[in-house]
Amino acid sequence: MFSKSKINEPSAKPDNKSVETASPINKPAAEFKPAAPKAKPPASILSADLQVTGNMKTTGDIQVEGRVEGDIRAHLLTIGEGATVKGEIIADDVVVNGHVIGRVRGLKVRLTSTAQVEGDIIHKTIAIESGAHFEGSVQRQDDPLNPGSAKKMPAPAG
Repeated sequence: MFSKSKINEPSAKPDNKSVETASPINKPAAEFKPAAPKAKPPASILSADLQVTGNMKTTGDIQVEGRVEGDIRAHLLTIGEGATVKGEIIADDVVVNGHVIGRVRGLKVRLTSTAQVEGDIIHKTIAIESGAHFEGSVQRQDDPLNPGSAKKMPAPAG
């Protein structure tokens, strides 16, 4: 009923051609072996006793617990409950627990119940918890991270 096929049988003669081609094929496979995924670095933390004057820019995450006077650009920005930021914030994800004086631009913006924001918020999605203090305007944009992406109003005909 079952029979052994010739494909599975070892050949009596070693085929030098197949040996030569097998080693280069196997070698690149080992060189291009995908590496283990790198662990995401932890957020940079600006402690409560730190005061920064100047702009900050990173592709990583920042957690502000102190005072910053300047613009901040990051991937994820968390403003701590006792923190104050005076300047523009641009981040993919913004969580405000503390005080922000200036414009906030983010794909996802979240104001917690302890947040105090004085300035405009330009966002793709927003969440404002009960108890948050907010003075300014809110504008939804598909691409809030780019200042030039504001929707242009057509000129009135006339």
